[in-house]
Amino acid sequence: MERYNRQIILPELGNEGQQRLKRAKVLIVGVGGLGSPIALYLAGAGVGTIGLVDDDLVSISNLQRQVLYSEPEVGLPKATQAKIRLEALNSDIKVNAHPCRLTKGNAEEIIGEYDIIVDGCDNFATRYLINDTCLKLGKVYVYGAIRAFDGQVSVFNYQGGPDYRHLFPYEEEMLSMPAPPKGVLGVTPGIVGCAEANEVLKIIGGYGDILSGKLWTIDLKTMETNIISF
Repeated sequence: MERYNRQIILPELGNEGQQRLKRAKVLIVGVGGLGSPIALYLAGAGVGTIGLVDDDLVSISNLQRQVLYSEPEVGLPKATQAKIRLEALNSDIKVNAHPCRLTKGNAEEIIGEYDIIVDGCDNFATRYLINDTCLKLGKVYVYGAIRAFDGQVSVFNYQGGPDYRHLFPYEEEMLSMPAPPKGVLGVTPGIVGCAEANEVLKIIGGYGDILSGKLWTIDLKTMETNIISF
């Protein structure tokens, strides 16, 4: 009660909402720039089971934005190091490390264990795989993407709502696009990842307006935000 007091006293959440958080199972695909704030805030909020999928190792260039990690962890697997960090933050929760890449061969097995799937990845192929697997298994997909100073967030397959292919229907064209520049301000994934975590908490807690059928965008150079319906 003391740990979660500041959110339990919110009428939108309360004790019942906190119990829903405890029972929830959330999978984060990609534990990098986006996945770091998503994981930290969901763990802090008391989401009972958190899964982490990532096959990458921590590198020194990650530390500018991937705030889950520290210098002594360079060269170590992200998924296992993130598990250690989250369990140190909150011993009440269960954290499952999946130190692998999400593929067609393992997607159903991994995603099937969770209620909500959160996008922390950085490529279109994985997003189509997440979307199609979530559709098949009836899971909610919380989407986020960033570039430089820009970000966007949406929620797919929520209570029969639109899925990723409604927003990006042309898979072959998307996959053939050149890779975007890698430059990014460190706070960009922090802000967008927090927005994704916020959608997860709203979905579990049963309050607020969910970004289903809506795309939230932000330009951090101007702080202009928009919500586009689709």
